[in-house]
Amino acid sequence: MSIDKFCVIHFCTSLYFKVSTSVLHSNTLFVLVAGVHSISIVSKVSVEAGKSISIPCLYESQYINHVKYLCEGHTWGSCRHAVKTNKPDPSGKYLISDDKEQEFFTVTLNELTDENTDYWCVVEINNGAEFGQYFQLSVISGTPSLYVDHQRITGYIGGNITIRCHHSNSGEMKWRRLGRNCVTGSSGSTDGTTATAYMREQNVFTVKMSGLKSEDSGWYLCAEGDIQIPVYLNVTEKLITSTTTAATTPTTATGSSTTHTVAGSGTITTVKQWNISTVEENKEHRSDNFFFVSLYFYAVFSGKMFCVRKII
Repeated sequence: MSIDKFCVIHFCTSLYFKVSTSVLHSNTLFVLVAGVHSISIVSKVSVEAGKSISIPCLYESQYINHVKYLCEGHTWGSCRHAVKTNKPDPSGKYLISDDKEQEFFTVTLNELTDENTDYWCVVEINNGAEFGQYFQLSVISGTPSLYVDHQRITGYIGGNITIRCHHSNSGEMKWRRLGRNCVTGSSGSTDGTTATAYMREQNVFTVKMSGLKSEDSGWYLCAEGDIQIPVYLNVTEKLITSTTTAATTPTTATGSSTTHTVAGSGTITTVKQWNISTVEENKEHRSDNFFFVSLYFYAVFSGKMFCVRKII
C-alpha cells in the first residue's frame, strides 16, 4: 500500500466561504479559506447523458444539524439552489439525503444533459454564512471514461465484496474511502479492512475487500487521474434461511381415524384414515341398503307386500 499527496488532499481543495453582509445587502463577500471548514467530495465525474449519478459530500461533525444543499452553476456567486435538505426539488431532477450518523449528505442528479456540468455542495453555517465545495460532471453521449457496474452495493459482515472499475485511459488507478487514505498497488487496507487490487482484465481495475465489518459502510472512490466515481458500500448481517423438505410420517390406525401431520410447511394437515375392518363394514352396509331400496320399489310398483327379515 502507498499513500500519496493526491490521496490525502486532492479531494478537499478549493473551498469557498460566503458571507452575506448586513451593510451591503446586495453584495456578497467571497473568501478562499484553508483549514477552517472542509467538505470532502469528488472533483470530477464522468457520466452518460440521460443517466443518474449520486455524489456524496462529507462534512464536519459540528454541522450535523445544519441545512445542506446543492447549488448549480460554474461560479460560487451565480449558482442557484437546486435542492436543500429542508426544501425538496418539486421536479424530482435533484434529490438530497443527509446521513447524520456518518456525517455526509448525498445528492442525486437525474436525467443529466450536457448542460448539467457545474455544481457545489454547500453547508449553511449561521447568520447567513455558508461554505461550499465545487465539483464537475462530464456528461457524454457514449460510455463514461470511468464507471462501475453498480454505484450502490451490499456486503455482509465477515464476508468479501468485489468492485470492478471500468476505465478507458492508462493512468494509475486508486481506491480510497471518502476522506481517508488511498490504496494503490496490489494490496492495502482501509480502516483495518484488507483491500486487494488487481488488473487481470483489460481496462478493468478490480478491488476485493475482505473481512467486512459494519463500520465499513460508507462512500468509497475509484479514481484515475482527475476523474473519480463514487461507490456506496452497505455492510449488513446476512440473513440465514433454512429449507426443510416436507415429509409425512404415517401412523397405523386401529380406531376410526388417524391424524397425519405434514411437517416443514408450517401447516398442519389432518388426514382421515379408516382401517380395513371399517372399510369392509361400510361395504356391507352399502350392499344391505341397496337390497332394501330395490325391494321397496318392487313392492310399490307390483302392489305386493313383503315381510323381510335379515338374519345375522
